[in-house]
Amino acid sequence: MITLFRKIRYELMDKNKTGKPASPVGKYLKYAFGEIILVVIGILIAIQINNAN
Repeated sequence: MITLFRKIRYELMDKNKTGKPASPVGKYLKYAFGEIILVVIGILIAIQINNAN
């Protein structure tokens, strides 16, 4: 599942919707933001499972 999200993020970064060349810093920030979102989603799922028990 995570590999699917990574693949989608990489494809979106390569397309670069803005039309200007992407700087390495911008690409890194987009990647880092995506990783943070995935971690937060994982933590929220774990909390929900813990509360169900």
